[in-house]
Order: sequence, then C-alpha cells, then structure tokens
Amino acid sequence: MHEKERHRVILSAVQDKPVATVQELVELTDSSEATIRRDIAALHVQKRLRRVRGGAEAINPPQFVGLAGRPFSVNEALNARQKQAIAKEAVALCQDGEPIIINGGTTTFQMVHFLANRRMQVFTNSFPIAEHLLKHSKNTVMLSGGTIYREQNIILSPFENDVTRNFYARRMFMGAQGLGPLGLMEADPLLIQAEQKLIDQADDLVVLADSSKFRKRSSLILCGLKRIATVITDSGIEDREAAMLENAGVSLIVADVRAAAPVENAPSQA
Repeated sequence: MHEKERHRVILSAVQDKPVATVQELVELTDSSEATIRRDIAALHVQKRLRRVRGGAEAINPPQFVGLAGRPFSVNEALNARQKQAIAKEAVALCQDGEPIIINGGTTTFQMVHFLANRRMQVFTNSFPIAEHLLKHSKNTVMLSGGTIYREQNIILSPFENDVTRNFYARRMFMGAQGLGPLGLMEADPLLIQAEQKLIDQADDLVVLADSSKFRKRSSLILCGLKRIATVITDSGIEDREAAMLENAGVSLIVADVRAAAPVENAPSQA
C-alpha cells in the first residue's frame, strides 16, 4: 500500500474511534509497526492527527463511531482481477427469477457487472450495489434500511425487527475479513449483528473470498464453517486450506483469474 493510501486509512481510522492503536493500523494497512509509527509521526507534524502513547487520535474527536476495517475505496483496488473472477463464478450459480441476498463488500460488488443481463430479486445492504443494479440492470432490488456507513458503503440497521426479516433468499453471497478453521471472521461487532440476521434469511451461504483471506484473522467469528455451503476463491488457495473446507463439508469453487475480463467499476462513494 502506498504512503498516500496508508495515510488515508489511518486518518479514516482515527475518525472512526477515539483512539486507533498501532496494532490496529498495522492490520488495516498490512504494513510494519515501524512504518505505521513513521506515518503517525508525519501526520502529527502535519497536524492532521494527534500522536498518543500506543497509537493516534483525531484532532477533533468523532461524533459518530464508524466501523472497523479498511474503507471500501481502498479495498476495491486490492486483488481486483481475483475479485472479478470470483464474482463471475458466483453469478453463474444463480437462476433467473430466484431471490438472493448480496452482502456489501468489494468482492460482492463485482457481481453487479455479471448481473446486468439477469432478472433476479436482489436484497442488499450495499448502497453501491443497489445503485448500480438500478441503473444498469432489470433486476428487482430491495435495499435494507438503517444508517449508511460512508467508508464501507454499507447500510446497517440497529433494530431487530427490520425489513431483513421479511425477505427469503435461495442464496446469500458475502465476503469476509478472514476465513479459518473456526469459520468466517469479521472486523466489527455491528457487522456481525447485521450479517447474522441476513444469514438467517437464506438457505445457502456462499462466501466470496480471494485466497489472501485464508491468511487473515480477526477476533470476531460470524459463523462456523458448517454454516457455509460454498466458498469461491482463486488458485492461490493452498492445499491445506482446501482440505480444511472439504473436511467441513464445504463445496469449493476455484475461479480462473486468467479468464476474467477487466470491467469498469462504478463510483464507490455513497
């Protein structure tokens, strides 16, 4: 990740919470601790944040607490070809007319390009996914209600009895912060709460995860491997990771990245 991108992620993180620790910023940027400390020092000198013991804080404390994790606009540039190939395989599982749920994320967003000529019933909590499908397809789109988290371009509702409970789906498609022996991992408790409600509304859970996600971990478990019907990834998956899925009874689809044609993304800002 380039310096300007790291600085953007760091500044976003300190606006999302009272204090962002060095370790949290290391995980968000995939950088070394020394690099993050240099970045914090530079931004402190520029008076864009305040350096504190073990991390950094915003010059003006946030009035609204955001979600943990990298911004959508940063994530969408990472492993882009892999995400396109994975999304293409995901849409190939769908049949016209059937209801599906697409959870917000940069990998699931790539599904919109392959849904352009489909006729699906799509429920999503992603503002960019809904906007693109409305403009560039004939799919029926239902958008969840709640608060829009700008950095992740996702809509989350704090209420238990919301419109989510009234939609049934054949499949739910979602990405993840990480994927390991204990299951699917996410970065924020609010995401866990909202995504668990969505998962309950679908027969099958299909996880779209490029191979780097098998090496990432989080302290929050969304669901166990047994709840996952299918994982779609790229050829970077290791044998032991494939065996882990097989042992859990999870179907594995490996997308051919070479066959994925580049597509132009829609604007990512909500």
